[in-house]
Amino acid sequence: MLSVEKNIKKVIFLLNMAPRKKSKHIKLDKRLEKTPEKKTNYDKISEFEHELSTTKYNKKTQHHIGLIKAKIANLKKKELVRSASKGKKDGYSVRKTGDGTVIMLGFPSVGKSTLLNNVTNANSPIGSYDFTTLSVIPGTMDYKHAKIQILDVPGVVSGAASGRGRGKEVLAVMRNCDLVLMLLDINRLGEYNVLVKEVYETGIRLNQKKPDVRIKKKARGGIRIGKTVHLPNLDDETIKGIMKEFSISNAEVLIRTKINADQFIDCIEDNKKYVNSIIVINKIDLATPEQIEDAKRKFPNAVLICANNPHNISKLKEKIYSGLELINIYLKEARKKADLEVPLIINKNCTIKDICNKLHKDFVTKFKFARVWGESAKFGGQMLRLKHKLLDGDIVEIHLR
Repeated sequence: MLSVEKNIKKVIFLLNMAPRKKSKHIKLDKRLEKTPEKKTNYDKISEFEHELSTTKYNKKTQHHIGLIKAKIANLKKKELVRSASKGKKDGYSVRKTGDGTVIMLGFPSVGKSTLLNNVTNANSPIGSYDFTTLSVIPGTMDYKHAKIQILDVPGVVSGAASGRGRGKEVLAVMRNCDLVLMLLDINRLGEYNVLVKEVYETGIRLNQKKPDVRIKKKARGGIRIGKTVHLPNLDDETIKGIMKEFSISNAEVLIRTKINADQFIDCIEDNKKYVNSIIVINKIDLATPEQIEDAKRKFPNAVLICANNPHNISKLKEKIYSGLELINIYLKEARKKADLEVPLIINKNCTIKDICNKLHKDFVTKFKFARVWGESAKFGGQMLRLKHKLLDGDIVEIHLR
């Protein structure tokens, strides 16, 4: 009996010492606990934007902030490519006509449709409720011999750049425009900052000129940087770091404009649209004198109007015309006097080639030479070629083969 009891105790001891097999369910649960949820690009963007907002800008953090901005831009680019690959969505199709195109941008019920009807020949529906306009309505404004196309688009709301309220389709129309008219309600001036943010997120740069930056990718040699201007907000280390975020390890960079990290990122992406804008503040008939003075102080270059009556409408038309940067070119036939009554309206810094393209598609191929009278010519009747830049008031005589 004693020997039997000893054997039983040995068996029990050995069983306790043997490794126990763990349940498959327990292993699976632990594996699930250890594996964190995969972060989306939007989650990463939010984290980086939060880090940006909590980081003070100074000489020490300049490089770090530049890299964070590059990471955010890269993630947004990936999301844009991803959304585009899902298939083409219905947008607003507008045929560009006239000597220039202006888009009226603003929140719902700021008076866009009323203003369009007063300055053009359009008949846009008007209502005392939000989102009266559900599509793009074009109109033509005749001013100083120019035919200017003005577009009334649906109201923009906060989050439009992300697609809220068909905001992406509305803001996409801006890429084909020559001027943005930011329309504000004098009782809601804070909407301006929201509009500017949404426009910026869409890749539109208001009242900026495209920086003179040349980036030439190479097969080897690393990143070589040349500068003709001093860049206090952008050092070489930050430039190289930003380029590596965009997977550029070998390139020649030449910077001729004073820029910051954001502008350099725009130059790398090379998909931004640079457009002039004017601010128009509506409904001044419903404002107090104190509100009007406050609006003038906050927006000294804005045009204050009341869309229901012609007050300051003529000033607005002149502002639109000057904002489009249009010039008058007078045409002349050989051995005849120039037509100084009706000019050809064209954009500033145009060339003789631009004039030929506007007159007829075959004029460039059949072009022989042109004679020019005016400020751009060294003497009256100077014989010039297609690349010559014209100035306002020049007289041009085109000769074809």
